[in-house]
Amino acid sequence: MHEIIDFIKNLTNADWINAHYGLYLVLFIIFAETGLFVGFFLPGDSLLFVSGMIISRLHAPFEATILNLMYWILLLSVGGVLGNIVGYWFGNKSGHMLMKRPDSLLFKKKHLMQAHDFYEKKGGVAILLARFLPIVRTFAPIVAGMVDMNYKKFITYNILGCLAWVISMTTIGYILGENEWVKNNLEKIVILLIVVTTAPVLFKMFFGKKTATDNSN
Repeated sequence: MHEIIDFIKNLTNADWINAHYGLYLVLFIIFAETGLFVGFFLPGDSLLFVSGMIISRLHAPFEATILNLMYWILLLSVGGVLGNIVGYWFGNKSGHMLMKRPDSLLFKKKHLMQAHDFYEKKGGVAILLARFLPIVRTFAPIVAGMVDMNYKKFITYNILGCLAWVISMTTIGYILGENEWVKNNLEKIVILLIVVTTAPVLFKMFFGKKTATDNSN
């Protein structure tokens, strides 16, 4: 557990990332966080921000840093899109198996059917917005696969959401990468990013049920 915590902390350290496979490590983590169960704890938002800072000082494979930004945005976007596709595939396989199981205390088919109806109506927006929500972005494509969300619709919003996420986070890091205040306060910025992106999830967890209960009364 201690090693995992140290690893996550190091993902906000540009020098450590450069010494450990550089942006190729970032590419793998983005893939893992956006579609594999084990990747839900990885800090994708702050990692993309730090990646932008690294790219602002990068002169390979191109001399111009703006070209390197475009190059890495493309690669990171592909990694994020493929991660969601893997998550969808896994969810689709496990969902079909779950539908064959009888209802139990922990599993009821009606919950899958309710999720299916939700994804049919608002699944595209859910997939797009999930990119900006830690933990949610890991499980959203898995649930989409479990409930057989229309695959073309899923792919469309998967690509749009990933591009919006990668471009915004990486470009902000790139623009601020040479700012001395940002360099000296990177940890505070990372914490702020985590708070901002996690707040909607926490709000839903702690106040969503209360609101639903109040409405039922």
